[in-house]
Amino acid sequence: MRERVGYIGLGIMGRPMALNLLRAGHELWVFARRAEAVAPLVTAGATACGSPREVAAHADFVFTNVSDTPDVEEVLLGPSGVLHGARPGSVVIDNSTILPSATRRIAKVLQGMGVEMLDAPVSGGEQGAVDGTLSVMVGGAAPAFERALPLLRAIGRNVVHVGDNGAGQVAKACNQVVIAQTVAAVAEGLLLATAAGVD
Repeated sequence: MRERVGYIGLGIMGRPMALNLLRAGHELWVFARRAEAVAPLVTAGATACGSPREVAAHADFVFTNVSDTPDVEEVLLGPSGVLHGARPGSVVIDNSTILPSATRRIAKVLQGMGVEMLDAPVSGGEQGAVDGTLSVMVGGAAPAFERALPLLRAIGRNVVHVGDNGAGQVAKACNQVVIAQTVAAVAEGLLLATAAGVD
């Protein structure tokens, strides 16, 4: 089914993820702070917007993928944010990695306006974003997840609903702990080998 989709934040991860949504056949409206980030999407068939609010006015599903918690708050709740353009019944899908507590708070504000929110941080790096093979950890209401699932499958191969709002962010934090500990364990193994004179 062809959906009306918005994507806000077109950096290393967001740009290829947005392109995959476009390639899946969805109509796409995009916004980024830098014009050069928007250009490849427009060339591929997306429509550029002047603000997150304008993106939301066109889309039934709005993805965000920005740097940190304050950035998500700004693009969703700020003066030109998604909240001021979104229609009741629309769904916000945040691919950023932010504080679970902030996710829950933002979700409540959006729900007060009839807008559902899914926190859907991803793992798999830039190549996973390009290939559409990301792991997507999703928190939020089950009906919103089911509605968004075809879109999430356009960006990820392993898409899992892990619980209510904030659960996706907690799962991402756990994922990062495991990665960090694995890197540390490999480093310790190499150090032990070196100390024992083994190449």
